[in-house]
Amino acid sequence: MDFTQSAPELGNQYREDALLRDYLARTLPPAVQAAIEPDLDALGEHAATAWRDARSHTPAQPSLTQWDAWGRRIDRIETTPAWRLGAGIATRYGLVAAGHAATHAPHARVDQFARVYLYHVASAFYTCPLAMSDGAATVLKASGEQALVDRAVPRLLARDPAQMWLSGQWMTETAGGSDVGNTHTIARLDADGRWRLHGRKWFTSAVVGEMALTLARPEGAGGGADALALFLLETRDAQGAWNGIRIDRLKDKLGTRELPTAEIHLDGALATPVGELAHGVRRIAPMLNVTRSWNAVCALATMRRCLVLANDYATRRTVFARALVEQPLHRATLAGLQAEFEAAFQLVFFVAEHLGHAEASDANTPERALLRLLTPLAKLWTGKLVVRIASETCEAFGGAGYIEDSGIPQLLRDAQVFPIWEGTTNVLALDLLRALGADGMTVVQHAVEALLAEAGDDRHGIAAMLRRARDWHAARQADRDALEAGARGFALTLARVVAAALLARHAAWMRRGRGDSRCEDVLARFVGHGLSRLG
Repeated sequence: MDFTQSAPELGNQYREDALLRDYLARTLPPAVQAAIEPDLDALGEHAATAWRDARSHTPAQPSLTQWDAWGRRIDRIETTPAWRLGAGIATRYGLVAAGHAATHAPHARVDQFARVYLYHVASAFYTCPLAMSDGAATVLKASGEQALVDRAVPRLLARDPAQMWLSGQWMTETAGGSDVGNTHTIARLDADGRWRLHGRKWFTSAVVGEMALTLARPEGAGGGADALALFLLETRDAQGAWNGIRIDRLKDKLGTRELPTAEIHLDGALATPVGELAHGVRRIAPMLNVTRSWNAVCALATMRRCLVLANDYATRRTVFARALVEQPLHRATLAGLQAEFEAAFQLVFFVAEHLGHAEASDANTPERALLRLLTPLAKLWTGKLVVRIASETCEAFGGAGYIEDSGIPQLLRDAQVFPIWEGTTNVLALDLLRALGADGMTVVQHAVEALLAEAGDDRHGIAAMLRRARDWHAARQADRDALEAGARGFALTLARVVAAALLARHAAWMRRGRGDSRCEDVLARFVGHGLSRLG
């Protein structure tokens, strides 16, 4: 009789996620958790339903029609079915709005990112423009430009899909990605005293959005990044036509294929300055804590999906007369990946807690400094880790993990965006060095000491590893080249040390409050992988 292998299944991804539920129980006031739980449960069910539906067809891709039948330039972009559902889901569950709501402040960001974590994989990367919309709202609220705030922020935070705006973040040009000082787009005043943008944007994610924040150099301004200005550009005019925007093509990407990413030309696009006509990079900086946090949360969501599928499959696949889950090496491999994921989870949501407190004006100066330091750490570490876990997941499925319509290869292709978007690993490691300044290591040390005090012990030598990292950093202050050459390993070490301290605190809470020692085993396994990446 022919054998047919059963496929992995997903249940409700909120109800089955003990890590998330335990974390929320530890972190949130009971009334807040009770208030948000129905939405989290619904998003967990949506995740399971979307997985079952996605297996029945090949993932769709957006399409660009540049000309109509009569030769008129139209640049019409058709999005995918999952994207057409996105506005309804985002507004119903407040995927952007929840992060700005006063209702649950200072827990608003934990609330929001729990929702995003459950929704991301099912979203077909609709979370990308949601992240940029969140960041745009944050930048505008900090700008002091009340007319722009009144025009855009209520739409970016809308709970009604008919009123909702998506925002792009159009920075990348052919001459520079992270090096935005090479921006060639020019802003010129027209005869009516309005600013119009001229130039080429090489990588514009979510070009279908209603607005974008973008950098341009006012005509006659000097060179370098400080001479750039930040502009808000609405993508359509009052008649619904493109606002001086020409879509050259949609990108053919390794992953995130349902996300419409375009190369465009700006041919006199009408735009409004956000603040003074200089220091645009500084003005957009508040976006980075937000979008990098989204990147880390969505990387976490992908890791969890990989591990859930791999673990479920291990109960269904039998080899050499035993289920995979009963094979010691396979079980140890998955347990090792789970330990890395759980440590990363604690770090990312710790960052979310600090972001929420900072935005609620409920954070002191050291806590704000810690947020500035931990945000790039969380983003760079999860960006590398998710690619590793997605690759191991393909391997855990054997040949089936290499077949496109199993849904497994897409997880790996999509994962590769996380270490690239919002700053590569090296860019973020160098950003960490800048952020540390003279006192940054003291801020990290105090935070780790406080976490270990809550844990009640440091049997794994976490504090000693932090001292070693601090000594490494201090010893290279006179040799900038040596410091930068080792910045990646240093950053990864700090991320792992802080994550270990957070995991120790959570394990102690689980043991005391729940009588559950499983997290102590996770901590031991994680530390056993080594905290140092100093080389």
